[in-house]
Amino acid sequence: MHTEKQLHDAIARKAREKFEGISPEHVQALADYAVRFAHENGALDDTAFAEMTTRSGMRGGRSRRAIAQKLSQKGIAAETVATAVAATDDLYAAVVLARKRAFGPFRKVDLDERRKVKEMSAFARGGFAFEIGRQVFAMSREDAEEVLASGGSV
Repeated sequence: MHTEKQLHDAIARKAREKFEGISPEHVQALADYAVRFAHENGALDDTAFAEMTTRSGMRGGRSRRAIAQKLSQKGIAAETVATAVAATDDLYAAVVLARKRAFGPFRKVDLDERRKVKEMSAFARGGFAFEIGRQVFAMSREDAEEVLASGGSV
């Protein structure tokens, strides 16, 4: 599945590669037509793409901020991005990340200062607020399992 921007850019790139001496106006017209054709045939839907990417990202342990950034980079309109990520559950995603990386309640080794910094830094790099990272860091395994059982809110 592509976004409008990705399809437009791909068609324009291929047209420039395949047709020697094609004018920029023709490239633009060809790419615009391809996007319009895909819309008319139901093959292109930025809203559905954003919603699918948001659900997948949250289940994969990505923060609302990281998901929004990825969607923006793919050329999704800001309003569509805001709507798609509005219902994400950063706590759920942070617990998923903790489980994947064996952090916080899923830790298998003893906690020392170096490990604490490593775990908190991973949450920050993932785009989670400090408070979310601290909350997951302090959770019991049972609490974390409850959050995971809730399935998030998307």
